[in-house]
Amino acid sequence: MIEFSNVSRNFLVGDQEVHALRDVNLNLGAGEYVSIMGPSGSGKSTLLNLIGLLDRPSAGVYKLDGLDVTTLGDEQQARVRREKIGFVFQFFHLVPRLTAAMNIELPLILAGVDVEERKERVAKLLESYGLSDRAEHRPEQLSGGQRQRVAIARATIMRPSVLLADEPTGNLDRATGKEVMRLLEQLTEQGVTLIVVTHDHENGDRALRQITMVDGKIVGDKSRTG
Repeated sequence: MIEFSNVSRNFLVGDQEVHALRDVNLNLGAGEYVSIMGPSGSGKSTLLNLIGLLDRPSAGVYKLDGLDVTTLGDEQQARVRREKIGFVFQFFHLVPRLTAAMNIELPLILAGVDVEERKERVAKLLESYGLSDRAEHRPEQLSGGQRQRVAIARATIMRPSVLLADEPTGNLDRATGKEVMRLLEQLTEQGVTLIVVTHDHENGDRALRQITMVDGKIVGDKSRTG
């Protein structure tokens, strides 16, 4: 489903070239549960941004569902990203002035989904994530765990095949973090490919496949049975 062939990403910092990714080869199948770990500056976030079509490689080929997305224009990439990829972040990135329901609904509005279908899908997700009684609350009126549940609902409202989570429990206490991880893991049972970037070894070890990065390279790739 996700295929990287000799993918590199370089940045210019002043007059110095930084090699954030170096000739990365990676294959991830549909429904896989993967953690990406490594020290700061190892290339984890760069890899996640490339998978999520938030950035383009300097060299190499990235295929998503067999489609070479590195050859697509910005609008085409945006459409693929909207239809196939969801994002969950450490800092939630909810729109402060919108209610929980409106935050969840936002991707559907941007995609031009009919209003009745929007309301129906939002109501179902609010119920699924135990947020029905918080539908009209703004982010500032929600706990950290509730905000992250809203963020997960927003990330999955378009029914993406890939969900990217960047330190999804970084702003949560341990008990709430475990609850959020369980919610994310349930999505893999529906065939969603879940990719989690984390510094937390306990979270990383929950994944069925652990990828370790150092200095822009994949130095470890191990799998275990569920």
